[in-house]
Amino acid sequence: MARLTAEMPFIHADCEITESTFGAFVEIGKGSRVAFTHFDDYSYCDRYADIANAKIGKFANIAAFSRIGATDHPLHTASLHHFLYRSGDYWDDADFDADFFAHRRSRIATIGHDTWIGAGAMIKPEVTLGDGAVVAAGAVVTKDVAPYTIVAGTPAKPLRLRQPRAIADRLIALAWWDWPHETLRAALKDFRSLTANAFLEKYE
Repeated sequence: MARLTAEMPFIHADCEITESTFGAFVEIGKGSRVAFTHFDDYSYCDRYADIANAKIGKFANIAAFSRIGATDHPLHTASLHHFLYRSGDYWDDADFDADFFAHRRSRIATIGHDTWIGAGAMIKPEVTLGDGAVVAAGAVVTKDVAPYTIVAGTPAKPLRLRQPRAIADRLIALAWWDWPHETLRAALKDFRSLTANAFLEKYE
């Protein structure tokens, strides 16, 4: 019996999952924290990923120790400490700041289909990674990344294209990530052996 199933995500030990949803064949690595996030089909994160307030597309590859939608602190107030918004942890007669938490959760990070986020990378809130984008290990992504673009550095900057723009546009139009599970299996040999261009010529 396969470890991954369409019916239930494979969640490793010591994970913290808060109000999150998962598609088919999803895997959450050991010790990861996932909050207020949706993982679409076939996406996974490796060990100790920290993901909050995010929408993860299909076939996303998220490496160990990466952070997506990193929560922030208020910078316009006299202090930026937890006591401002987690006030109930400090005083019996104070409430948590519901407006602050609602604003934080509204700042969604969006990760496209067939993306790769390298080990230790950070994706800031409200950033969108286009389909096919790649983030190098240790990068800090503060701005949107175009489809099929590889970014690296702190802050992350474009390094090169993963596929030429014409090929990328055709892959997005083909949208193989929406194919049924059985169709993916039938095309597995071609996924493994053909270049992107040859694959497009066969399946477009």
